[in-house]
Amino acid sequence: MIKKELVLGCDNAAVGLMTELRMFLDQEGISYTFIGVESTDDHTFYPLIAKKVAKKIIESGYTKDGILICGTGIGMSIVANKFPGIYAALVTNIYSAERARLSNNANVICMGARTIAPELAKKLLKEWLSLEYKVSRSQPKLDSIKKIEQENYK
Repeated sequence: MIKKELVLGCDNAAVGLMTELRMFLDQEGISYTFIGVESTDDHTFYPLIAKKVAKKIIESGYTKDGILICGTGIGMSIVANKFPGIYAALVTNIYSAERARLSNNANVICMGARTIAPELAKKLLKEWLSLEYKVSRSQPKLDSIKKIEQENYK
């Protein structure tokens, strides 16, 4: 498993699942910074958390990857993808976790606490963390994404 440092964020809908994933990362010896909420009573909006995680990744020079979890994972992925150089993918199965890394070079994985059981979430995370993007047939597509990004962030 890749031992890259991570930045984690969740909203109050995902406290339970994030707790499970943090224990998993601790067992695996993977370093992380946690930016999410600690309690279901904390009603910080998920866009603010996704923004903080994205900014931490950018500040690291993109040396860190991220994990974002909300109720469905959809909102977190939408917000994270608003930042240059952040490529967030909502994953729901092993194949999507694999392709997020290998085809799309996703540096943020998003999951939904209301849509994925903890054991599946651990398997998805383990799969994603075990892979590293290598230049492939997908590279022209990724170059196209970067070009669009550069045009939009002028």
